[in-house]
Amino acid sequence: MAADQPTVLVVEDEAAQREVLRYNLETEGFRVAAAGNGEEALVMMEEEHPDVVVLDWMLPNLSGIEVCRQLKTRSGTRSVPVIMLSARSEEVDRVRGLETGADDYVVKPYSLRELMARVRAQLRRARPASAGLKLEYEDIVLDSETHRVTRDGQELKLGPTEFRLLSTFMEKPGRVWSREQLLDRVWGRDIYVDTRTVDVHIGRLRKALGAHGGTDPLRTVRGAGYALG
Repeated sequence: MAADQPTVLVVEDEAAQREVLRYNLETEGFRVAAAGNGEEALVMMEEEHPDVVVLDWMLPNLSGIEVCRQLKTRSGTRSVPVIMLSARSEEVDRVRGLETGADDYVVKPYSLRELMARVRAQLRRARPASAGLKLEYEDIVLDSETHRVTRDGQELKLGPTEFRLLSTFMEKPGRVWSREQLLDRVWGRDIYVDTRTVDVHIGRLRKALGAHGGTDPLRTVRGAGYALG
């Protein structure tokens, strides 16, 4: 997995449809995790930490509606965008899906092109840095398109790893990231890096952020990880 590559969890019980979605999402540059039922999806949410979930309504045992309800009631997953797929086109079904917490509702049969556009739209909301947007937190401004960071108007010199760390923190200020989560997001799931490496790069990021003065915006949460603010 490439570092910082967005992950989409596809939850679809029909194997052929699941593979079509996987192929198209990977072609669009996403990393794809796939589940064939609701129980598996809930487990994979904890393991994969996806950025977007594409969720079929009609699943065996645990329905997509119930999966969505559970995701939206858990503090660790409620902010992850869910796109519900359903053959139910009635307004009452669409309303039910959205009221359960789905962020978007796509009726089958759907255009793959349109679905890919909707995934990208939800990703822009969940991870604005991946869409080349400018992020701001207090006096820090990160421009992910030009790869420039300024603090109180003065440009900071950050290495590529420190830049990815900062963009991760700035996308969700206040969220506590464990070292393992930062390794997955910044270095990539397929690369073995010792968790102590995270501490080294956090130290470098702190030094860069304080190069022109100002308080340290990064918070160490003992036994849990790091957070911005």
